[in-house]
Formats: sequence, C-alpha cells, structure tokens
Amino acid sequence: MKKYNFNAGPSILPREVIEQTAAACLDFENSGLSLMEISHRAKNFQPVVDEAEALFKELLDIPEGYKVLFLGGGASLEFCMVPYNFLEKKAAYLNTGVWATKAMKEAKLFGEVVEIASSKDKNFTYIPKDYVIPTDADYLHITSNNTIYGTELREDIDSPIPLIADMSSDILSRPIDVSKYAMIYGGAQKNLSMAGVTFVIVKEDALGKVSRQIPTMLDYRTHVKKGSMFNTPPVVPIYSALMNLRYIKAHGGVKAMEKLAKQRAEIVYGEIDRNKLFVGTAEESSRSLMNLTFVLKPEYQDLQDDFLAFATSKGMVGVKGHRDVGGFRASCYNAMSIEGCEALVACMKEFEAQH
Repeated sequence: MKKYNFNAGPSILPREVIEQTAAACLDFENSGLSLMEISHRAKNFQPVVDEAEALFKELLDIPEGYKVLFLGGGASLEFCMVPYNFLEKKAAYLNTGVWATKAMKEAKLFGEVVEIASSKDKNFTYIPKDYVIPTDADYLHITSNNTIYGTELREDIDSPIPLIADMSSDILSRPIDVSKYAMIYGGAQKNLSMAGVTFVIVKEDALGKVSRQIPTMLDYRTHVKKGSMFNTPPVVPIYSALMNLRYIKAHGGVKAMEKLAKQRAEIVYGEIDRNKLFVGTAEESSRSLMNLTFVLKPEYQDLQDDFLAFATSKGMVGVKGHRDVGGFRASCYNAMSIEGCEALVACMKEFEAQH
C-alpha cells in the first residue's frame, strides 16, 4: 500500500533527495568514505556548502549584503540568539502561536518585549492585521507560518524597524522580498532538509549593534566570518539541503512551488469545506498553505479515533493534529504531491459516506 506523508516535521522530502543523500552516506563522491565520516574540512565538502548558499541566494533572489548560514540547534536556539544579537533595549513581537510565544519568552531574558498584537483570544486561529509597530524597538519578530494552528502570514510586511522572521515551515514555498528583512531563520526539517540543520539569512550590516558581549558560538558574526565552519557543521543535513535546493530549482523554483502549494490547498480545503463531517479551524483569510488543520464537527466528535484509524488504513501518515489542539492536520510541504492530496480527499469522502 502506498503511503502519503502528511507529518508536520520532520516531514516529507522528495524521494530523489532521500536516495541521493542515502547514496552519499554509503559512498561520498566515489571517495570510498561515507558522507557521515568525512571531514567537514575535506576539499570535496566545502563545495557542498558553497553551492547550497549560492542556490539559496539564487532561488530567493537574496540581495548583496546578506549571508546564508547553516547552523545547529534548530529554530529554538535562534529564539535565544536573535535577542542576544539584536535586542539592546526593547523588541516587538507579533504573537501568532506556540512558537512565537516561545520566542518571546527567550527575548524577555534580554530586555523589554512588547507584544504588538496576538490572536490568542481565538486560540490562534487568525493572523492579526491591525497593529502598530513601535518605532523605538530594536526589531520586530514575526512567525510567518504556524504549524500547530494552521495559519500563515503570506505577505512581506513593511516595517519601520528591522524585521526578523521565523520561516521554519514555509521557507522556499513562495517568493519573498528578502530586502525587507534584517534576518530570516528556521529549522530545515520541513521544506529544506532533514532535521539537524538550521538556516539563517542575515543582513551583515545589521549585526554588531548591541553593547553586550556575546558568547562566541552565539554570535552570528562568528559564523559569518567562518562561513558556517567555525565548528563542525551538520554535514549530512547540509548535503540533503543541497540536494533539495537542486530539486526545487530543477522543478521551477519558488514560483512553481507556490503554484503547487495553492493547488494542493484548493484540493484539501475544498473538501474540508464541502464534507459534512469536517470543519476547518483557521479563519479562511489566514489559512496556511503548508499546514491544513481541521476537526470533526461537534455532532461527530465521537468519530475522531475512527477517522484516524481509517485514514491510517488508507495510507495517510501523520494526519493527527498537534496535541495542543487535537483534530487533524495535513501538512503539505513542497514535496507533497497532488496525488497525495487527492488520496486524502478520497479518504475523507469514503469516511463521510460510511457515516
């Protein structure tokens, strides 16, 4: 039985990317050594990092003056590194869910944090739109996509202060105007690579503005200077990222990825809205194209376990909603096929017919 991977992360990757990475783990470039055991200083690995950075810049049209870094620690470490490097007195945060809340918590260790708007009042089911950005703050932090609640900010907002974005789960799914951001970061295990590497796109002249001393490993300037090679980087995940960046370029780039994302969302949301058993959780204007969340209508709540079992029996993997919200979630990242979305819709229709 064919399986369709709707996991929120670590998540689906193109099959060819998995196979290419697996082959390199057995024998990296006919060296007789595994990618897992080569030196990160090896002459044949430096081109991997260089090409991955170059492709990132090409695919997102990153302007001059920005550096792409490949680090460890996940986005959760960036929650700390961002204020360490950018917060002098006050920072502004847009609170749109669990990850934004966690980022705010870390920032409060370094200075004043202003929550300029929040959608907590409706369980984070929408993206706030009416808010004032304080011009005296050191930066504004946003989380562009919310994997748990299924909402997404799909526009590059104009900010009078440096803009920093956590784009863990929607990077490379659409064109973005990088020039509007001082920094973009995220864990790679959704749209970029396997778990283990974190990407950072940072404007170099935005660094070095705070008066505090920053530990060497937590200072972005360290990694800019050393080209992501200050310490041993996550070699295999970086290679996997390169293979995926090549895949995205070969399949039309981020504009093509955005077109597919809209097609997938139209298929799945269309069925959620039509089906008599289900209802979407996010407000329509804020719906994510990456994480499509839905629940059973109140009168059918007792069928939750039945639907999960039924979906699993049909090859749907990872459709259970996050433990904080329950229900169901279909994560449709770049590698998810139209076929997979159609299979999920067929599963929902069959379940509806049975009940």
